[in-house]
Amino acid sequence: MPIRNVEANLALAEKLCRDDNYQKDGAAYINAVYTDAAFTRKEVILLKAFSLAPQMELPKLTAAKKERIYELRSYESASEKIFANKMHMFNEGGEIDLFKRLNFNAVFYGEVVAGSHMPNLMYMTSFENKTDRDAHWKNFVDSPDWKRLSTLPQYQNNVSHIDIMFLQPMEYSDF
Repeated sequence: MPIRNVEANLALAEKLCRDDNYQKDGAAYINAVYTDAAFTRKEVILLKAFSLAPQMELPKLTAAKKERIYELRSYESASEKIFANKMHMFNEGGEIDLFKRLNFNAVFYGEVVAGSHMPNLMYMTSFENKTDRDAHWKNFVDSPDWKRLSTLPQYQNNVSHIDIMFLQPMEYSDF
């Protein structure tokens, strides 16, 4: 959910409590009993947009929503200094540009400023379907630009752990 500033995020819960439509439409979720909770646990992560990707982008997908794949990746680093190096690799190093050239349909790139696995960055790419996703990653790995970038001495060992989550939109989703 894009927000303009931290204050807007802090005010959101209070605003939703006063929103009659939200209260009505979300009643099953809001009033769930402890024996039938809507979730096991939820996590809130605050991201700061990368300098070369300051806005979220709507993906340009045409496949039916049930076919689409959204790939959320989280890259952890061993220290803040090493993390800054990975951020540099994405921005000034050209990794974002490579994703753009290869049409990864990135939704966002962000630095985690509050969350449980810091220091890390997160980004989301989108694809027509699983086959399309796999073909894009093959092109990425085989790209001469990636081979050059990933072997540069200054960018070695700047990621200590990667989490990948695959998501699919619901029919009511905007994208």
